[in-house]
Amino acid sequence: MSDQQSVAGKTIVITGASSGFGRGAAEELGRLGANVVVVARRIGILDDMAARIVAAGGSAVAVEADVSDARAVARVRDTALQQFGRIDVWVNNVGVGALGFFWDIPVEDQARVVDVNLKSVIYGSHAAITQFRAQGEGVLVNIGSVDSEVPLAFQATYAATKAAVLSLGRSLTEELRLDGTLDTIKVGTIMPYAIDTPWWVHAANYSGHAPRMALIDDPQIVVDAIVAACTNPKEQDAVGPKATVSALSHSMFPKLTERLTAKVVEKEFGKGGPVPPTTGAIYEPIAEGDTVDGGLRERMRREDELAKD
Repeated sequence: MSDQQSVAGKTIVITGASSGFGRGAAEELGRLGANVVVVARRIGILDDMAARIVAAGGSAVAVEADVSDARAVARVRDTALQQFGRIDVWVNNVGVGALGFFWDIPVEDQARVVDVNLKSVIYGSHAAITQFRAQGEGVLVNIGSVDSEVPLAFQATYAATKAAVLSLGRSLTEELRLDGTLDTIKVGTIMPYAIDTPWWVHAANYSGHAPRMALIDDPQIVVDAIVAACTNPKEQDAVGPKATVSALSHSMFPKLTERLTAKVVEKEFGKGGPVPPTTGAIYEPIAEGDTVDGGLRERMRREDELAKD
């Protein structure tokens, strides 16, 4: 069965849809004939996305929401049901970061990362599974990270929230098994390696350097994984060879992997140019960064070329 045959006509909610692989997946699912509910804080971008999906023959509705607010998540669910009558897939994709040494990042920013990355997933998962149990079926897709398995220096709280997202998905799977509904209600967690999206621009940054990451991946592999998960979710899906190798390495050599990863992060950040502290977009949205690709690889290439001169 092709992707188009399998997702056509399904109602799919995607949070964090105004940029990055959330945007890429929403646009691709719309092209494949799904009813797409795009959710983020930047309603202007969402309205434009929805209009283009509809103009191309698809079906879409935009919902402005800060999904760290449970009432906003309930409004997303209600809008999807009012517009399309059911929800077949819910993708919890929204996520923010705070970069730097843990002690240099204000505690308020740490708390905001938890609110967005973990509480929003709890709220979205609760809304989705409650609806799935009422209608008898559904797919919940949560976006974790390779950090769900491998702790990462300079992203301590982010990594902690992503570990929690994976644990939540595993626990939900077992509860559905106990409930006797695991055959019809599925939960999957997607775990990418570092991806070149506007996430890096939107993150709070107290490292003193423009963010970088070694061997960063193209967002298309995550877009493809999200689309596939809408009909065939995997309980734990490490996306791409780098994420797979990192998770395997950590399972076999945890301390060595953690120390090597920390050294790589320290080395890469040290190559970034100096930048002042910023809260990025973690509290309020910013205009910058509304594409799927974030341009990080291109900036890193320029920095590396300048370093050779």
